[in-house]
Amino acid sequence: MSRASSHALKHPPVKAPSKPAGAPSDLPELAVAIDRERRRGRGAQSNATGRYEAEAKVAFDDGWQSLEDLPPFKTTVTLDTSRKVIARNDSPDIGFDRSINPYRGCEHGCVYCFARPTHAFLGMSPGLDFETKLLAKPDAPQLLEKELAAEHYEPRMIAIGTNTDPYQPIERDHKIMRGILEVLDRASHPVGIVTKSALVTRDIDILSRMAKRNLAKVAISVTTLDPRLARTMEPRASAPPKRLEALRRLSEAGIPTTVMVAPVIPALNDSEIERILDAAAHAGVKEASYVLLRLPLEVRDLFREWLMANYPDRYRHVFTLIRDMRGGRDYDSQWGTRMKGTGPMAWMIGRRFEIACDKLGLNKRRSKLTTDHFAKPKRSGQQLSLF
Repeated sequence: MSRASSHALKHPPVKAPSKPAGAPSDLPELAVAIDRERRRGRGAQSNATGRYEAEAKVAFDDGWQSLEDLPPFKTTVTLDTSRKVIARNDSPDIGFDRSINPYRGCEHGCVYCFARPTHAFLGMSPGLDFETKLLAKPDAPQLLEKELAAEHYEPRMIAIGTNTDPYQPIERDHKIMRGILEVLDRASHPVGIVTKSALVTRDIDILSRMAKRNLAKVAISVTTLDPRLARTMEPRASAPPKRLEALRRLSEAGIPTTVMVAPVIPALNDSEIERILDAAAHAGVKEASYVLLRLPLEVRDLFREWLMANYPDRYRHVFTLIRDMRGGRDYDSQWGTRMKGTGPMAWMIGRRFEIACDKLGLNKRRSKLTTDHFAKPKRSGQQLSLF
């Protein structure tokens, strides 16, 4: 007979008893990896307890072969009952002050995702929990309409997809993002979308209608053209050819498009910068941007685990270059430099990007959205004006 066992310990979280075979001496002991079959199709290797929890729960084999009976991680969706949907920020190095996240957590499972630590605020792990225990906001369209109708609301571009992907797989069933676009379309409110999913093409009818009024633009992140690397690093995101095809279809529909080479990971995908930009330009893209790999909080160790599991021969080189671009640290959150890094390697990446864009005619003009057409939705019970 087999039985499952668990153990609760006070923080800090339990660490693996030893480093992976052949691991460099500077690699710290990492969280216990989950069996490969239980996390098939996922990005993270482990599921360490969130940093705000008083205890860390770890599954362990008690001698009854209990670990073999544990079920695989499956995607679950819980309803998020937030009363507001527009999030505000005052970060000085990003081009928007408000955003919407239809979902919390992201099934795409990108191992490098800087949003992973936000799951700790929900009492869950930034590891496998982030990509399997998702929260959806089904009331987002109604809440948005109410906020746009507020007396003192002033329109400015709303960014969607800056934290978790609005077109992740569960959007096919929930259609929350489409509902949000319908509200923005009716109110003639500008929106900028970032995604890794070809599902965005489903909403071309709305986006093209909005684009005619300078109300919509779409950026698609193309991290690599290597299908093996993409499948390993971004297991449930659209394959690179599908993202390029989505860029082509959006461009042909008259929707301003941007290709994002993001994140750039030294010694892993930085050699592809020019090829990605060339492929995007041939798909009709007119604008491009890039972001250097960011490793805040738990993301650092999750990325280390993934790198050691999939590219152990590159571990030392990758992190040496990362530290060269982050002032000797694994991550530097300094405003203004956190997206691009510092030092000779960061400078070289920036120059390569700029030269390639200039050669391909990218970024000659930047699309600008307008708020001139904004029509505040009528609030429920509001009396119409006589004149």
